[in-house]
Amino acid sequence: MKKWKRILTILAAVMLLATLAACGSKPAADTAKEGQEKKPEKVRIALVLPSTVDDMAWSQSMYEGLKAVQEKMGKDKVEIAVSERLGNAVDAGAAIRQYASQGYDIVIAHGAQYQSVLQEIAADFPKTTFAYGTGFQTAPNIFAYDPQAQEGGYLLGILAAKMTKSGITGIVGPVESGDAIKYNYGFQQGVAAAKPEVKVRIAYTGSFNDIVGAGELAKVHMDAGADILTGSSQQAVGAIRAVAGRSGKYWLSTDMDQSSIAPDTVLAAQFYQWEKVVTKMIELRQQGILGGQHLVLSTADGTLGLKYNPKLADKIPQEAKDAVEKARQAIASGSLKIELPKEQPKKEEQQKK
Repeated sequence: MKKWKRILTILAAVMLLATLAACGSKPAADTAKEGQEKKPEKVRIALVLPSTVDDMAWSQSMYEGLKAVQEKMGKDKVEIAVSERLGNAVDAGAAIRQYASQGYDIVIAHGAQYQSVLQEIAADFPKTTFAYGTGFQTAPNIFAYDPQAQEGGYLLGILAAKMTKSGITGIVGPVESGDAIKYNYGFQQGVAAAKPEVKVRIAYTGSFNDIVGAGELAKVHMDAGADILTGSSQQAVGAIRAVAGRSGKYWLSTDMDQSSIAPDTVLAAQFYQWEKVVTKMIELRQQGILGGQHLVLSTADGTLGLKYNPKLADKIPQEAKDAVEKARQAIASGSLKIELPKEQPKKEEQQKK
């Protein structure tokens, strides 16, 4: 009998404790949540580049954009790792997979040639966000970013047509695909819109990295009468130096402001605001969106900009600046759309710098 009384006493005590716990104060963890919001965890971002962080073109522009994000958010909030000179997609694949295996939150493969390898790797790391561009094809955990290079190309084409004295402009192209085609086509349209009689001559080196070849092509253009030249990719450095060696010749740059290479030669530049694109990726990931979106850089949203070289600004007629600004506003408002050729290279065949 005493045994049963003891058991009943223990059960009553247990029930009393349970009731007090249910009716009493909240656990310390819950109280802490009410007092302060949970601090965001550090975002780890890896960047795979086809060239170098100081190429004064495509790769450097993205690297500087990523560093700007880190500077703004704080090094304690954003960690960055970079792999350079991985233009070959197979070689890049090993680095991309390693970063994902190491737990990086976002892996940016900065080139369209990485599209196929990302599609293969992303399936093995569903919690990792991947990104590449210039591109279109996405996946649940892959973002594709796409600069509308034809817009800035159009504006610089207007400037070239207004500035040329010989009536001949030259384009030093890398590979006839991807971002280069978009930029070149926009430039041609801009020239034609401003002065249809001005000639645009295009030649390609067949490589994104042929600095020497780009310089030689620039010389050929100038020997043929071109006095305003332009072109894209990291090989443009060679072309700019060649143009700088000729009096009365000027260069118009894209990807980023290249006036520091030749302050007396680079008139103006189209540049990409990668900081805004990377920030968008981070925000989407924090919302639980790991990919699946085509992120466009455009004049309308300010991710694509145009700037004049202050040192040479007084050499540009106000009439030319007014024409460029009028077109810029029209593009930004959507009243002017720079169309691309209907027959574009297949997406999987497009390659970037």
